[in-house]
Amino acid sequence: MLSFDDQVIPLDDWISLFIDWLVEGYRWFFQGLKWPVEITLSGMENGLLALPPLLFIAIMAIIAWKASGIRLAVFTIATLVFIGLLGFWEDTMITLAMVFSSVVFCTIVGIPLGICAGRSDRFEAFLRPVLDGMQTTPAFVYLVPIVMLFSIGNVAGVLATIVFSLPPITRLTALGIRQVHPELVEAALAFGATGTQVLLKVQVPLAMPTIMAGLNQTIMMALSMVVIAALIGAGGLGAPVVLGLNTLDIGLATIGGLSIVLIAIVLDRITQALGSKEN
Repeated sequence: MLSFDDQVIPLDDWISLFIDWLVEGYRWFFQGLKWPVEITLSGMENGLLALPPLLFIAIMAIIAWKASGIRLAVFTIATLVFIGLLGFWEDTMITLAMVFSSVVFCTIVGIPLGICAGRSDRFEAFLRPVLDGMQTTPAFVYLVPIVMLFSIGNVAGVLATIVFSLPPITRLTALGIRQVHPELVEAALAFGATGTQVLLKVQVPLAMPTIMAGLNQTIMMALSMVVIAALIGAGGLGAPVVLGLNTLDIGLATIGGLSIVLIAIVLDRITQALGSKEN
């Protein structure tokens, strides 16, 4: 008689054996995957930390002003000055470097995948369950294999963030391509445009507002991963939150979380404004 009192399928053991096999036999491959992320992250981190704070604030204010207007520019200045006065300037630059690095790789991988999924029903059917698994798997579950394959630190945090943040830009890129009216594509083909020209001059420009919405969601998910990535040694604004949690210092955890929220609001408003300009 079938009983559910004891474990019958040792799936956890099989997964552990599989990860051990990957670590022992293909560590060189995963270290190769880690290299471009490490180079990108270190370049962005060194660049942001080298910028004088006032210059960085001015650059962000100009971007906010051009994107949305004077109100967002003033809010951006106030936010960055406030975070600096809290003593979290260096942590903020590290967090932004991690987020920007993650978004770069999510964009490089996610937009081509989304275009392929938007133009091919068969590829979209294959990709959909993969993205479903990436989005619904709890973020903490990523950490164990990431640490085993890539060790700990900021690079491992970025890699976990890439996996966590990739689905939105991929899904919304595919959605944007599919929402382009078929008659527009047929008209372009009728005028002699090639498949590449149709993609680059018709489908992608018309899908750009949806793609920008995907970029916005990817940035937000990357920021939400900051605290979780701090559990595997990643620095930035997640570190004071985790430290406050471990020491029951509610004040430290609160101001760390508040800084993340304020940065998220600034980046969200900027990317939303840029996306609305594409309409």
